[in-house]
Amino acid sequence: MKISAIKTYPINVGFGSQLVVKVETDSGIYGWGASGLSGRELAVIGAIEHFKGFLIGKDARNIGALWQEMYRGQYFEGGRVLTAAISAIDIALYDIKGKALGVPVYELLGGKHRDYVDCFASVRFRTREELFEYSKTCIKEGWTMLRLAPAEFEAEGDKELFEPRQSIAIIAEWLTDLRKEVGTAITIGIDYHTRLTPAQTYSFMKRMPPGTLDYIEEPIRDENPEAYENLRKMVDIPFTIGEEFSSKWQFLPFLERNLTQYARIDICNVGGITEAMKVASLAEAHYIDLMPHNPLGPICTAATIHMAAACPNFGWLEEMNTPAQYMGTDAPEFYPIRPILNGPTYPVLDTPGLGVEFNEELAQEHTFKPIEIPRLRRKDGSFTNW
Repeated sequence: MKISAIKTYPINVGFGSQLVVKVETDSGIYGWGASGLSGRELAVIGAIEHFKGFLIGKDARNIGALWQEMYRGQYFEGGRVLTAAISAIDIALYDIKGKALGVPVYELLGGKHRDYVDCFASVRFRTREELFEYSKTCIKEGWTMLRLAPAEFEAEGDKELFEPRQSIAIIAEWLTDLRKEVGTAITIGIDYHTRLTPAQTYSFMKRMPPGTLDYIEEPIRDENPEAYENLRKMVDIPFTIGEEFSSKWQFLPFLERNLTQYARIDICNVGGITEAMKVASLAEAHYIDLMPHNPLGPICTAATIHMAAACPNFGWLEEMNTPAQYMGTDAPEFYPIRPILNGPTYPVLDTPGLGVEFNEELAQEHTFKPIEIPRLRRKDGSFTNW
């Protein structure tokens, strides 16, 4: 079963963009994959064009060997662009192999540990009223884990202006009130999206009573593990880190030194299912649960469900489309067959392959417009993280 073609489909979906990859074989079986490097799809397409030269004609069943060749087949190994391209192709190869054998992908990974995958609700809010309304709506519909994504700066006159100290004062007060309102049975975390420094993170946590938050996600940048190691000594709640990591090697110091208590694997960036399962095993050895990053669409969701089904140390899967907010990332017009939520869970189905189908004809008619993430600045005009 030889690879005969690799096709790329960048599309605009909801408020963002996705890059869907199709791998075809001479047997007529094809597979779908997706790249997670949002906003840089054209760069990933360029990497895939390089990979095509040696992948076409290779046996699609040799997934591990092809992963090694893609990763190590150039002098400059790794990096987020290359691993995003590898991820998409790797996921598509698993889809092919599952279809060829007539089994779901999780059977290729050792079989399933669970019948459904728990999700957490991603709650993005700009005002105190939105925070309370969206959170209570999710809780009423059975969601017991909320990951809060503050965007209070967007409620001000200038949506591109962010002041960290002003933000932590506001958000700490709102979260303290939210915890009193919803009680202790609900798990609450917050994603500060790398907008803070270690000192600002410490100040933020000191402003809230113990028990307000169950974890904090990526408050600072992740390039320097030592910075997180110092912050770990100051903050006494779990960290959730890893959505930007593009290999097991990037995860390694954070797992070995207990710098994160949840691993935010992004299966469409880290190197696909092949690499994600290795990270999951490393995390398991350190008693660290998985909390996968899932901001893209149905292919990423489906691939992550299969990984989650096959791992003993799974916690929650990120879900963007909740009873409170619909972000449009599931894009039914592009994905006629896709994972469907059952309350706050995804059932683990026995459909061969990934269990996703993509509307290739619609994608061919689609005019893709590259997007840029928002740019934030402080009052003095300096650039800061979104």
